[in-house]
Amino acid sequence: MGNRKKKIVIVDDSVFMRTMLKLAINKRPDLEVVGVGENGEQGLELIRSMRPHAVTLDIEMPGLTGLEVLERLGKSNKTPIVVVSTKTKKGANITVQALERGAFTCVAKPVAAVGGTSMEAFQCEVVDALESSLASNSKALDTIGQIAATTQSKSDPAMIGAIGISAGGPATLHKIIHALPVTFPAMVLTQHMPADFVPAYVTRLDEMCPMKIKLAADRDVLRPGQILIAPGTHHLRVVKAGSQFRVALDDGPKVSGFKPSVDVMFGSLAECAGANVVSLVMTGMGFDGANGTKLLKSAGAYCMAQDEKTSIVYGMPKAAIGTKCVDKIVALQNIPAALEKAFARQPSNV
Repeated sequence: MGNRKKKIVIVDDSVFMRTMLKLAINKRPDLEVVGVGENGEQGLELIRSMRPHAVTLDIEMPGLTGLEVLERLGKSNKTPIVVVSTKTKKGANITVQALERGAFTCVAKPVAAVGGTSMEAFQCEVVDALESSLASNSKALDTIGQIAATTQSKSDPAMIGAIGISAGGPATLHKIIHALPVTFPAMVLTQHMPADFVPAYVTRLDEMCPMKIKLAADRDVLRPGQILIAPGTHHLRVVKAGSQFRVALDDGPKVSGFKPSVDVMFGSLAECAGANVVSLVMTGMGFDGANGTKLLKSAGAYCMAQDEKTSIVYGMPKAAIGTKCVDKIVALQNIPAALEKAFARQPSNV
């Protein structure tokens, strides 16, 4: 029957959290909780025996942690995992490692504080993440071949690279970040991720990449050989100040469903750098980046998008390609080489 519900397993050591998640998930007509694990050992057994369509997984648990559950499931696991984690520094570091190991996305647990995420908002976010994970391509990263090498020839320093990425981003970037050479020009990147996890994510990427990777701060100067990543709390805009390009953080409302928004970043670059921009929309749900791609193309930029085969979630790339403003569709393994070629052939005058 086409109306069969999707099976969900919850793994969390908090009775309260298990109850709240189960209530929220079972409210959806197409989802059903078929197993609840109180610890990592139970969760591992439930995942193996129940063969659910998706899982919510707590990271910090006594005994077998969520990260160890992922490691034991191994690379052969194709069940989408939504990580549910605390906002502590330790929790953020472990969550980033879980995302690198293939977890679909992460959702921060609510905190009992003024301005903190409400339980209702948290429940909605988890269920939406589960729904999105069910439409993801869990085999996408298995399809990539060897990463195409760059020549590490010097790029035009007047160029700016801009990447927009969302769900599936950490595991995807983990495959290619080591292949982005220090010879690349200045780059900016917006990744949709809970704000509390972004600093740990930036630190982790910086450890793996030949380029310098830094959490963007207001008025930061864009420099060759460096990638500035939008903080989870603000949009990253780029403005021209004399002969320099600088970051202007924007605390405005969500755009295209997100804050930070790829569309905001791309739009600002269309205004100030135009034909000197190379843009890339990668794996992610929704349509963020599509309107920005149109603006960049109108300004003379060179626009790329990740292909469907290697995208864990094809929503954002598909939306960008649908604008008919994308110059090149690229498989993940070819992205570093494609960026290098695009940087080399763009005009140097602003």
